[in-house]
Amino acid sequence: MKDRTILHCDMNGFFASVELLDHPELADGPMAVCGDPNNRHGIILAKNEIAKSYGIVTAETLWQARRKCPSLKVVPPHHDKYKEYSRRINAIYQRYTDQVEPFSIDESWLDVTGSRRLFGGGKEIADEIRETVKKELGLTLSAGVSFNKIFAKMGSEYKKPDATTVISRENFKDILWPMPVGEMFFVGSATTEKLEASGIHTIGDLARADQSFLTTLLGKQGKMLNMYANGLDDSPVAPMAQKRMIKSVGNSITFSRDLTGENDIRTAVISLSDTVAGRLRKYELRASGVKVDIKDTSFRVISRQKQLDSPTDQTSVVFGAAMDIIRSSWNMKNPIRLLSVTGINLKDENEDVQLSFFDEEAVTDEKSGKIDEAVDRIREKFGKQAITFGSIINNDIGISMDKNKTED
Repeated sequence: MKDRTILHCDMNGFFASVELLDHPELADGPMAVCGDPNNRHGIILAKNEIAKSYGIVTAETLWQARRKCPSLKVVPPHHDKYKEYSRRINAIYQRYTDQVEPFSIDESWLDVTGSRRLFGGGKEIADEIRETVKKELGLTLSAGVSFNKIFAKMGSEYKKPDATTVISRENFKDILWPMPVGEMFFVGSATTEKLEASGIHTIGDLARADQSFLTTLLGKQGKMLNMYANGLDDSPVAPMAQKRMIKSVGNSITFSRDLTGENDIRTAVISLSDTVAGRLRKYELRASGVKVDIKDTSFRVISRQKQLDSPTDQTSVVFGAAMDIIRSSWNMKNPIRLLSVTGINLKDENEDVQLSFFDEEAVTDEKSGKIDEAVDRIREKFGKQAITFGSIINNDIGISMDKNKTED
């Protein structure tokens, strides 16, 4: 069987590029898309290449960015507009193949193996797509072409903006193996630290490392990363028509004032947990774990997670797990700027869960579940503000009853 031909298309500075279509006068200078600084949401969401040259990075605060570049111009985000352009971009991809799998609002994989007779090789298809998107929408993208999804993704990151990179069986060791191990797809900062502490500094080191050693070091992820570094990935590109499994459901709030003390934290966490659990029930999913992210007043972020005894979609369980995480990893007297609560490792609610016949928690969970269902029905009929937790009413930390801040 011949190699598959997989493309990964990654829009260049997507939010900023879309905004520049309406603000061409900003194109020749440093420009960024930024949240509202008056509501403490002054975070850089995207930037153009000129702003990037000043060292401005996504997720830093506006005041930090302006210290690097006082002449930076900012515009507010328009998420509906980005969704519409994402739809148009994926429609262009579908002219070349029906196997298009969005990875995020501005990235997609394409399996063009069956399209080569019509449109040429992978590089030719990628170049034609880049030119088509540029001509019809005025936007640019970078494309990676490879024999698997992992290397196609890394190819799209290799050269930017407006470029195509081919990573083949013949050249992947020359291109990828000399790169720092932290550049490997799915290798985050914590994993990078563990690998480097063990003498694994490059992707080539990772590829040549003993799998049993990596498994001891990283668990199942160790073997997986070793296989990916060696080009051993056969995961398919899912057609757009196929329902995509939601990977996580989360909610975050940047507060109007810093949280101080356990009462503040409990108020914030119950609100976040209520939203997360409600979304889980809406999507007919249950979370096998809970993750909490905390940003302090110096913009340092810690992230911790906890596995649950059984999957849940209940507010009380999510709340309890989140509070356990915070109590075990955070000094409750330290101020908090932002909190997020996320349900992770999701399962379909109809998937069987083995419970003990004598499990008292199962009985408690059943009662809690009925309460949550009753709350859902009231909110569906009378609106989200019809019923809530008493501690949230008239809060002064910026929790809005009728707004969902973020959703993964």
